[in-house]
Amino acid sequence: MNAIRKWAGVLAACGVALACATAQAADGKVYKFAIQTVVPTSSLYYGLMQKWGKEIDVMSGGRLKADILPAGAVVPTFQELDGVNNNVVQGAFSWANYWTGKNPAFVLFANVPPDTGLDQESMLAWFYRGDGEMLYNELLHDIMHMKVKAFLMQPMGPDPLGWFKKPINNMEDFAKFKYRAPPGIPGQTYKDMGVAAVAMPGGDIVPAAQRGVIDAAEWIGPGDDRALGLQKIWKYYYLQGLHQQTDVGQLILNEDFWKSLPPDLQEIMRVAVMATVADSNISNIYDNSQALKELEEKDHVVVRNTPADYYPKFIAASNKVTAEYAAKDPFFRKVLDSQIAFAKSVYPYHERIMELYYNMVKTAHEQHK
Repeated sequence: MNAIRKWAGVLAACGVALACATAQAADGKVYKFAIQTVVPTSSLYYGLMQKWGKEIDVMSGGRLKADILPAGAVVPTFQELDGVNNNVVQGAFSWANYWTGKNPAFVLFANVPPDTGLDQESMLAWFYRGDGEMLYNELLHDIMHMKVKAFLMQPMGPDPLGWFKKPINNMEDFAKFKYRAPPGIPGQTYKDMGVAAVAMPGGDIVPAAQRGVIDAAEWIGPGDDRALGLQKIWKYYYLQGLHQQTDVGQLILNEDFWKSLPPDLQEIMRVAVMATVADSNISNIYDNSQALKELEEKDHVVVRNTPADYYPKFIAASNKVTAEYAAKDPFFRKVLDSQIAFAKSVYPYHERIMELYYNMVKTAHEQHK
C-alpha cells in the first residue's frame, strides 16, 4: 500500500509538472521583437535571417514574431551593441569586430587571427564546445557590463581580398590603392602592411567608390558583392583574403527580453540558430558559386589569384598586431590562448580531413582534364 501511495504521489507530481509546462507553452502570449542586421536587404545573409524569423514563428506556433530590419533602420550600424543593451532594439545581427572600439577582444569572436590555426568550422566548435561561449559571456557581462545574450550563427567567410580598379601583381601595387577594410585588427593589419585602409559600413562602399573616396574594397563574398553592385564599379576581383578567413556573424538579444521568454521559446530560438549555421554553409557554397559564374560570364569580371607575397606579409603583420594587443590586454591574451590551445587539440584530426578533401578534388580535376 505504501508503495502504491508513493508511486501515486510521483505520478501526481509529474502530472502537475506536465500541466504547468503545457499551460506555459500554451499561454497564448505573443512575443514581438525587432532584429536589426548590419547588411542590406539584398544580402544572402539578410535572407537567412528572414528564414530564421519564419522558422521560430512556425516552431513556436506563432508565439515568436521577429521583425527583421536592414542595416541602420533603428540605430547606426556600429552602434548596434549599445542599441541592444539599452533595448532600443531587442536584437541585432552583426559581427563582433564592429565593436572593437569598446574592447579589442571583440574581434576574436568574429575574425580569428590566422596564426591561431582556426578556420570557421573549428572556430564554431571552439565557441560551442570549448571555452568560447563562456569567455564571450565574461567579456559581455563581467568586463563590458552589457545586458546582452549572444549566439554565433552565420559563418560566411573566408572573405575575398576584394575589388580593384586595376590589377595588382604584388603588395607594392596593392599599397597604391585606398582600400575599404573591416574595422579593428584586420584594418590595422593592412595599415601596418602599408595599405591605406578605411573602415565603413557595407552600404557606404558603393557611394564612396563612385565619389572616388576609395578605389578598392572588400565586402563578404561573390553573392553579396554582386548584390551590392561592386561589379559595376570595378572589374578586377581577388577571392583569396586572410583578413577574415573566419567571418562569423552573430545574433545578440537584449538579456531582459531573453529572460522574459519561457524555456520552450528560448530553446526554439537556440535550435533555429544552429539550423542557420547549416543554412549558411549551404549558401556559402551554392549561392556564391552561382554568383561567381555570373560575375565572370555576365558582368565580365576578371577573377585573379591573390599575389603570392600577400600571404607572408599579412601573416607577419597580423602576428605583430595581435601580439601587441595580447601584451597590453590580459583578457585578449586569455581568449587568444584558448583559441590556440583548442586549435592544437583538434588539429590532428581536422587537418587530415581537410587534406583528404584537398587531395580528392585535386585528383578529380586532373582526371577530368
